[in-house]
Amino acid sequence: MEIHVFLAVLFAAILHASWNAIIRRGGDRFQGMLLLTVTQAAMGLIMALAVPLPSGVVWFWLLGSGVLHTTYKLFLAAAYQHGDLSRVYPIARGSAPMIVVLVGFFLLPDTVQNKEYFGIAMIGIGVMMMAGGVLKSGEARKLIPLALGSAICTAGYSIVDGMGARIALDATMFTAWLFIFDGMFFTIFTAATRGAKAFKASRRAWMIGTIAGALSLITYWIAVWAMTVAPIALVAAVRETSVLFAVLIGIFVLGEKTSLGKIMAALVIVSGIIVIRL
Repeated sequence: MEIHVFLAVLFAAILHASWNAIIRRGGDRFQGMLLLTVTQAAMGLIMALAVPLPSGVVWFWLLGSGVLHTTYKLFLAAAYQHGDLSRVYPIARGSAPMIVVLVGFFLLPDTVQNKEYFGIAMIGIGVMMMAGGVLKSGEARKLIPLALGSAICTAGYSIVDGMGARIALDATMFTAWLFIFDGMFFTIFTAATRGAKAFKASRRAWMIGTIAGALSLITYWIAVWAMTVAPIALVAAVRETSVLFAVLIGIFVLGEKTSLGKIMAALVIVSGIIVIRL
């Protein structure tokens, strides 16, 4: 992975942790995710007006991506109802690279060196160490399967979006339309399960949702672009360093509890990043 790609993905990781913190801090996490998704879809539509339409098989990749992104957000919003950012996020984001590498070994054409696999494994160990406090501290265990469901969807859309963007030959076009479909599916699900009242929010809530949506769109555009020029497994792994940023935000911004275990886990993650970059 070239240094400019690495730095871009690292920046995207910071933005990703930031929008998750915005959603976690809100009162109704589901509505926060809804407002993010709706505004994100509107931004995607504006982007789509400036690029060519998808063609052929690309539409199927986009439909699959939209379903996976919607499901991922539903799992994530539910998990945040039961746990802190510094607990949910490590499980949700940390498990995904392991799934991507396992599936990618059999299905993806990318070549990943042994040391890079080792770095990915270290990142995975570090993030799981961060999540270990769920059982030790007596936090709500419901967050674990919900966060793992989010991780499975994250791994799924990482592979689908990486391959789909390569077939589309246009990261901007693919990103724009995947968020359009994501917005459509999330809106349909919300209307069917919660009705029109779910869309009624204050001006401040819509403003916060717009900010979170913009951060989410930028971070994922960077990720999709990176997956067109670098191995998907490596991009997915470096993205998960957002776990470290999420823990820092959780401690210093949201006031969540810290521990020696979280600090040790953060050091393992940083070590994994260094191994990947050696």
